[in-house]
Amino acid sequence: MSEKKGFFARLRQGMSKSREQIAAVTEDALQADVPIDEDLYDALLDAMILSDMGAACAEEALEKLRETVKTQKLRTAGQAKTALKEILVGMLEVEKPVLKWPMVILMVGVNGVGKTTTIGKLALRFQGLGRTIILCAADTFRAAAADQLQVWSERARCPIVRHKEGADPAGVVFDGVQAAKAQKADLLIVDTAGRLHNKKNLMDEMEKIRRVIDREYPEATVRCLLVVDATTGQNGLQQARAFREAAGINGIVLTKLDGTAKGGIVIS
Repeated sequence: MSEKKGFFARLRQGMSKSREQIAAVTEDALQADVPIDEDLYDALLDAMILSDMGAACAEEALEKLRETVKTQKLRTAGQAKTALKEILVGMLEVEKPVLKWPMVILMVGVNGVGKTTTIGKLALRFQGLGRTIILCAADTFRAAAADQLQVWSERARCPIVRHKEGADPAGVVFDGVQAAKAQKADLLIVDTAGRLHNKKNLMDEMEKIRRVIDREYPEATVRCLLVVDATTGQNGLQQARAFREAAGINGIVLTKLDGTAKGGIVIS
């Protein structure tokens, strides 16, 4: 019987499509002894755009590469490849959040991106770290959404706050906050209904949910995580901007990256 793969091994395998897509386009251009010229820059730009980084983000990375080539006096494509890797890694660096308790994690995003499944994974993760967790089923629109979250609450052995389908989501969140405060839970994870970022009434509802959390639970740290399907491509940027205005997102979860050959959106 084969040994179960570790987390990072599975992550690397899942991202193989994205890695191989970029490698296939750049392999010829980035041969170690090829000189650095405009043809090389064009090939790199094409590769980054094909990986779904977006033109603006790719141009930014390329401009940084040009500057590095100039200041470090690089001569070959092999050297440029190493420099580009460092630039892209640098563009991905973000400030590591400090976990302060109690905390509320508000999961938002459009339909079908994997919010509820991600909540299950987060619940299991924090439960394994010894934190007390309450789940809040504020998706009262999608049929059986609360039932799906109920399954995850049972797997993580944590309580769940839920109402009937069609109930006011802000009311469910209010009750979830009261339960978290009463039970002195470390973490309240709130599931919300999928909503298109260009539907004003639904985004207004999201703002209402956020106001309830801020008003009723001021002592809690609020992490609003936008869940984005990696196959969405550049439309994910518009989603991020809209949800940032409505809910004040301060983190992104990128799902289904193992099902796409275009992972450049993570950099954008």
